[in-house]
Amino acid sequence: MSALVLAHALGTRAAMWEPQVAALSADRQVLAYDHRGHGDAPVPDGPWEIADFGRDALALLDAHGLERASFCGLSLGAMVVMWLAAHAPERIDRLVLCCTTAHYPDKALWRERIAAVRAAGATEAVADAVVERWLTPAYAAAHPDDRARLRAMLAATNAEGYARACEAIARMDLRADLGAIRAPTLVVAGAEDSATPLELLEDVAAAIPGARLEVLSPAAHLANVERAAAVTKLIRDHLEETR
Repeated sequence: MSALVLAHALGTRAAMWEPQVAALSADRQVLAYDHRGHGDAPVPDGPWEIADFGRDALALLDAHGLERASFCGLSLGAMVVMWLAAHAPERIDRLVLCCTTAHYPDKALWRERIAAVRAAGATEAVADAVVERWLTPAYAAAHPDDRARLRAMLAATNAEGYARACEAIARMDLRADLGAIRAPTLVVAGAEDSATPLELLEDVAAAIPGARLEVLSPAAHLANVERAAAVTKLIRDHLEETR
């Protein structure tokens, strides 16, 4: 049974996957790691591209002596996973892509967010607006501790690391890579996700040969938090499917 690597969303860190790690670790090795510029990871000189995040993930596999692994990513994490599956297919077993896209046609939001963070020198400048998109209003109101934990994660993210990651996302266009992905792929969407709306997930699923799309409702961008049990089950079931 292959190891599972969990790749987190922009502005969070490995602890974002806390709802899944314990359950998924019962019968396999699970690695949740921090992207460059996030959590305890270094902030190398920029500019960065999604390919740089992908090479970081390959270095993680090498450091743990893993020839192959399954990957689950959410948002930025899933962008990294798509790049990996297209460019290092021999290292990939199965994929789960959550709440993501292969391309953002509108760059304005990213330019505004980068400018705000750099002007303030802190991700605090965008924290409330970003976290508002991560959870549905009903869930955020009913689970204030979850909202506070996620906001604190974002506010603690290195400002320049966050800005460079935003630049990489704004420049990203993985659409031409999707048809090259051969690993069995599950795509998970949140029906109420305004950060990566359902139609973007539909496009990803349609472009990857044999990919299957699951839509969770209610769920916004951080579906793994808002619908923790459902996402954990989807991941486990996909990893355990026979080819």
